[in-house]
Amino acid sequence: MSIAINSMAAAAQALPALSNASAATATVATGGSGASPTTPFSDLLTDAVGQVNQLEEQAHTAVTGLMTGSGMDVHQAMIATEKANMAFELALAVRNKAVQAYQQVIGMQF
Repeated sequence: MSIAINSMAAAAQALPALSNASAATATVATGGSGASPTTPFSDLLTDAVGQVNQLEEQAHTAVTGLMTGSGMDVHQAMIATEKANMAFELALAVRNKAVQAYQQVIGMQF
């Protein structure tokens, strides 16, 4: 699991370049009297991948603490690993949907 999350962390490092290139087109103002720009999609993805990586690091720390006997309970380590697993599965599902949508757009004829 850590190999896949590490590759997602590497992808997260590449996202700021996308953010800078598309910041003008990705920022949309809302209507009404208090119009404020929204967060670019690439920033949301970067934050999400960062959170998945943080959960994976917490799970690794919890399992290491459990194995070394440094006061970590079994249930705390299990909860941390399940949180990391669920976050990774969600990120993987979002990635799969994005790839599927991209393939559909590429397949369109104009």
